[in-house]
Amino acid sequence: MDTEERLALIRQVGEEIISEEELKTLLESGKKLVAYDGFEPSGNPHIAQGIMRAINISKMTKAGVKFKMLVADWHGWANNKMGGDLEKIQTVGKYLIEMWKAAGIDTENVEFIWASDLAKDTNYWKTVMQVARNSTVNRIMRCGQIMGRKEEEVLQASQILYPCMQCADIFYLKADICQLGMDQRKVNVLGREIGEKLGYWKPVCVHHHMLMGLGQPPTGEVDAVERAIAMKMSKSKPDSAVFMTDTEEDIKRKITKAYCPEKITAENPIMEYCKYLVFEKFPVMEIKRPAKFGGNLEIHGYDELVKIYTEGQLHPMDLKTATAFYINEMVKPIREHFAKNAKAKKLFETVQSYQITR
Repeated sequence: MDTEERLALIRQVGEEIISEEELKTLLESGKKLVAYDGFEPSGNPHIAQGIMRAINISKMTKAGVKFKMLVADWHGWANNKMGGDLEKIQTVGKYLIEMWKAAGIDTENVEFIWASDLAKDTNYWKTVMQVARNSTVNRIMRCGQIMGRKEEEVLQASQILYPCMQCADIFYLKADICQLGMDQRKVNVLGREIGEKLGYWKPVCVHHHMLMGLGQPPTGEVDAVERAIAMKMSKSKPDSAVFMTDTEEDIKRKITKAYCPEKITAENPIMEYCKYLVFEKFPVMEIKRPAKFGGNLEIHGYDELVKIYTEGQLHPMDLKTATAFYINEMVKPIREHFAKNAKAKKLFETVQSYQITR
């Protein structure tokens, strides 16, 4: 691939790229580039964390970027995930790795790294200290959103340490690109602000879209990052998302009751499912409906779906029925893997026994 082809692939991932000019320079450098993402192991993964994540990583690796996935067990521990039980957090981490492999993640070009291994190295903590020494408490507290916390919320001391760790991860892992969600924007920008000051570099940020929850979006004026966080799926609200081990009946029920205003595509979660999931896996979407309602319909790509839907040629319920079918087709192999593979099944049953959603 030439630079423009690689850049086009990464643009498909990044809802926001800071900055595209710097990314282009990196791609033209001839250097073997490294991108990183980190994930807190907590509870059941939803479809954005599973399938959409695998889709995005695949595009990054096709663009010639090596990907490092940080299993942020110590970060989750600092953030009191799984009731602050580190052993449970690490078990969930193993479960998530198994899930991504079942979802078809590019294991040849993706390296899984545990934060607890980083924590064994004094050089890692030296980097954390460098970040902390060059940041104010107020600046760190403004990064609270990366943990799913509101800026005004009282944080424990471990949670104040968390952004310093995440910022240090960028430099310790030698990441040229931070490829995380829009909800992680503030700490990535912190990394850009202090990287060169600490003798490192200014990482490029490729922030992917946060898939909407299935409910009606919030009203009111908020900034882009806060709005993305407010609208995203939530493990604490099971019907706001399709989870990676949901049954076919669960998927149909959740999508049937989802917010999907007629003729409106903006902030419509069903349209988002089609754009970021269905058409990434299926080039043609078949709508099955009785002849009296227009008969069966084939839709070739998201742009055509937008045209048909906004013109009122497709009823929301027919769109929901088709979307539920395709989403189930995507989830089914993962569900079957955890049902049939003995190792995966044991991990799934163990995680389910925790009954903790945070």
